[in-house]
Amino acid sequence: MKSACGILAILVLLSSPTILRAQSSNAGVAAPAASASDQRMPSGKPRPNILFIIMDDVGIDQMQIFGYGGATPPLTPNINAIARAGVRFRNVWSMPECSPSRAIFFEGRYPLRTNVYSAILSDDLANSQVSPFEATTPKLLKKAGYQNGLFGKFHLAGPDNNPFGRRTPHVLGWNYFDGFLEGAPYPIDTSIGGQFTDASLYTCGFIPNKQRSPNGADAGACRHADSTCSEIIKDAAHPTPGFSCLQDGGIFVPNQTCESSAGKALDFSHTNAYYVWKRVINEEDGFVIPADPNALPARGYVSDTTTTSAADWIQRQDTAAQPWMATVSYANDHTPYQQPPRDLLPRATPDSSGFSCTGNLVANEVATRVISNQMIEAMDAEIGHLLVRTGLASTNPDGSLNYEPEKTNTMVIIIGDNGTFAPGVKVPFDSTRAKGYVYQTGVWVPLIVSGPLVASPDREVKDMVNIADLFQLFGEIAGIDVHKAVPRSHILDSQALLPYLTAANHPSIRQTNFTQTASNIHIQQPAPCVIPLTSPPTCVQLFNSRQLCNFEGGDWYGADMPKGGTAYNTCCEVQRAGIYKASDGSDETLNLLPVDQAATRNDDFKLVRKTVTMCSANPDAKPLDPNVVQTELYRINEKAPLPMIDKDGDSLCGEGCPIDLKGVPLQNYLELNDSMNATLASEPACPGDGNEDKRVNVKDILDWFFFATHDGGSSWYDFNHDGLTNIEDLEVIISNFGKNCLKKK
Repeated sequence: MKSACGILAILVLLSSPTILRAQSSNAGVAAPAASASDQRMPSGKPRPNILFIIMDDVGIDQMQIFGYGGATPPLTPNINAIARAGVRFRNVWSMPECSPSRAIFFEGRYPLRTNVYSAILSDDLANSQVSPFEATTPKLLKKAGYQNGLFGKFHLAGPDNNPFGRRTPHVLGWNYFDGFLEGAPYPIDTSIGGQFTDASLYTCGFIPNKQRSPNGADAGACRHADSTCSEIIKDAAHPTPGFSCLQDGGIFVPNQTCESSAGKALDFSHTNAYYVWKRVINEEDGFVIPADPNALPARGYVSDTTTTSAADWIQRQDTAAQPWMATVSYANDHTPYQQPPRDLLPRATPDSSGFSCTGNLVANEVATRVISNQMIEAMDAEIGHLLVRTGLASTNPDGSLNYEPEKTNTMVIIIGDNGTFAPGVKVPFDSTRAKGYVYQTGVWVPLIVSGPLVASPDREVKDMVNIADLFQLFGEIAGIDVHKAVPRSHILDSQALLPYLTAANHPSIRQTNFTQTASNIHIQQPAPCVIPLTSPPTCVQLFNSRQLCNFEGGDWYGADMPKGGTAYNTCCEVQRAGIYKASDGSDETLNLLPVDQAATRNDDFKLVRKTVTMCSANPDAKPLDPNVVQTELYRINEKAPLPMIDKDGDSLCGEGCPIDLKGVPLQNYLELNDSMNATLASEPACPGDGNEDKRVNVKDILDWFFFATHDGGSSWYDFNHDGLTNIEDLEVIISNFGKNCLKKK
């Protein structure tokens, strides 16, 4: 401890806060500033702009343009038009959840290198959030002369347990951000601004009309936070007055006039899924709007705001002076499922205004599937509006999209961030192995790329692609060799994508693919949440609040109002309690989300390795609830409309891998097992290194000092994961001082 205190005293005398800030926010980018010539292609044309569109929880199972979508696919005419004008990649793997996938888009590095293993929640420490020391895409492209904006969902880091809080998008490199930081829209406000206590009355966050619900209303007062008010009566323009009021940013007081409702106590601080949400803006200078983190939430359909903000920013760019990259990250089709505005939907869509949005998603399967489709269809409409508003497309007389990418200087890239959430999965895909799992339904996503660099459009690429390859594609478009620009200490998992665009029938680049998931770093494991979407139900310990669990369709067993009145610490405790019964009345064994999962594949075979908890029947057994590693091998392909996927019971070796294998399957098992082991062992540990340069030196002491004196809370220098950056963490640096963890080539 004396050595740590001595170094601390020296730092107080010698350190500069300005230098420390620079250390924390600008590390990791080796690319030089761009000259005017760097911003042009070898042909002399300006470097293309990049429009990167992220769809949330939209797996390839939803996409009719890829040959899937089930019996009732969502209608996506605009996405289809973009796909036909470009290249469709039909063999793309993401990570099983959103945060790790989104981190990889902009880092090109698997979770095993960054500790962003699963969806970031408010309990997760900075250690499992994107580090300011990463060489992110906006940092790299900024050096190449690009302006960078991000709109809509962020979910890469912050605001909780992050020293940069709501400034995080700016710190990670974006010139401008306008959206929300969390992983999903907030839960639905079933109280309608605090008016009702019965959560079962208005499960979609608005009051239906009388035709759709006995508790509905055909007239009422629409009151706004600025005290203005209007009266809405059911008519052709307002078929559901309560929904019209919500879309207009108000709170509907049923069966009241503006005069009679004037004294009504309404709470405008309640969030309401897609319509009332916590909007955050990062200006180019890092200024955060609203300055008050407790300001009233924004009102209006979040996806519409995402489109408008992105289009406005793009229109402000001087493309002749410098190119731009706009990441437009829609919240659709993430839960909570909630009806989108009617004017974004096809004319023939069902009227879903009286459907239920919460509760048991299995019991409400029809409603869930209809609303899920409508949310994707609304996003498709938003994408069309975005392209038209920015001049990248126009509208044909029949209302269809007229998109001619060869006449633009913008590459358009559309991708899903992970597989579809179980309730919305389309057959023949597997809802029991969907989002959250490394199985095909959980990680197989659509990727569409169009623009002036695409040769021979309207074609498919069947070769394996990983979402990490997008990081390299962004660099290729901007004229950056990311493997040279990113420091050698930051091991990249990206491979080339551009050759597939510029040449039809290009040979396969990837020989294997990889995906993984595990728990993020947090102080305390979240409470159990049982999601009865499958038989048997699945128990997870992912959600840190009852509201999140409930709006994922789950039963909460944490300390805050547990179902049945009894709280439990683990999923095994819930199972031992015998709460869930099979059809014959016997206790039902719960599915438990594996502790960690990884998968590797080649063209024809897929290896899955997972660590599962085996719940002991006797709570006094030793060891209690041990973890067991299981491996499975599957044959898979991408045939449409009936692909061969990794369904339960189809493993080639069951619990006997690889004992039961021989011949070609055994050979593939051994090769894939070696590949997975090599990948998992490829990131050298480096205790005491917090800035990712794989060296423990004075820079680490300086950066530790910045975070320790910033607020002393969670940071990337919290080596013992206690949520504090303090002397104990400095001791880790000192005990490893001088270590070089870089692997020699």
